[in-house]
This record gives sequence, C-alpha cells and structure tokens, in this order.
Amino acid sequence: METPVRNSPGELQGSKPAGSALTDVATLRRRARENIEAGAVTPGYGADREEVVRLLNEALATEIVCYLRYKRHYFMADGIHAEAAATEFLEHAQQEQQHADQIAERIVQLGGAPDFSPDSLTARSHAQYVEATSLKDMIRENLVAERIAIDSYREMAHYIGEKDPTTRRLMEEILATEEEHADDLVSLMHGLRE
Repeated sequence: METPVRNSPGELQGSKPAGSALTDVATLRRRARENIEAGAVTPGYGADREEVVRLLNEALATEIVCYLRYKRHYFMADGIHAEAAATEFLEHAQQEQQHADQIAERIVQLGGAPDFSPDSLTARSHAQYVEATSLKDMIRENLVAERIAIDSYREMAHYIGEKDPTTRRLMEEILATEEEHADDLVSLMHGLRE
C-alpha cells in the first residue's frame, strides 16, 4: 500500500511505500534544480546557515590562534625536556592548521566567507594567544587552550545537532583530535615532574 508523501505541512508530493520517511525521487529531482547556485545548501538544510557560518568563523579563529601559539612554543621550547615538547608542539600546530583549512572549506560550502582577518582574530578566537616563557607554562597554556576548544566544539556540535550533520561531524572529528592533544599535554606535564 502506498501513501502520499508530505514534504511540508499540507504539501503532497508523489507517493512512496507506507511508513517510509524518505522523500520521493521526483521531489528530490525537482528541489535539486531550484536555487542551483546555492551549491551544497539545499532546501533540506535545516540549520540557521548564517549562525553556523558565524560559529565556524569563531572555530576558524580559534584554530589559527592555536596554530600560532603552538608554532611559537615549538621554536621557543628550551630545557632538558624541550625536544619531546617541541616535537609535540609542532605536530599539534600542523593538525590545528589542517583543522583551520577544513573549517574554511566548510564555510565556503555553506556559501559563507572564511574570516582570516588578523585584526579581529584574537577577538573571535575562544582560546587565547599566550606566549609563555617556561616550558612548563607553555604546556599549561596549550592545555588550557585545548580544554577551551573541547568544551566549545562539543557545544557547537550539540547546538548544530541533526540540522547540519556534515558540520556536526566535522566539529566532532576536530573535537576528538583536541581531546588527544589534551591527553598528550597532560603526559608532557607529568614528564616534567619526573
């Protein structure tokens, strides 16, 4: 038995098997041709696109600031444990740069513009740029920044939810890496105590 498909309240579009929650093929094809210049943002996109782009630009700024801080700490690491810490700082910097690129790409897919402006970078970033002078302080400041990113990205992923699964997954993937960074930094901190 087939039942009418409702794409929105009061709108009937073709038919499909009873109990199916999928939109019929004819409707998918018709909607794909509407506003074609919107690219990946189809009528089925459920999130507030402008708000998601704003949040992603904040995450982009956070990743850039973290990249810059890690790079400084990589070059400035000094002392008996400097080699291990510097290696970790460089690896984290490279991953933060990769995250920034992924976020910028998603912003463009959503029809937005990635904000790389140095003038407002630190104001938009959730993490701070703290130079630190000792290796212990560098590790601590990087760990604080990772913990900020973890909470921030977890909240973003939760806020976006099912309304934009692609962006949510991206933030969850980045979140997982930030959690690994925090674990690495805790290990480095413990190594300084030995």
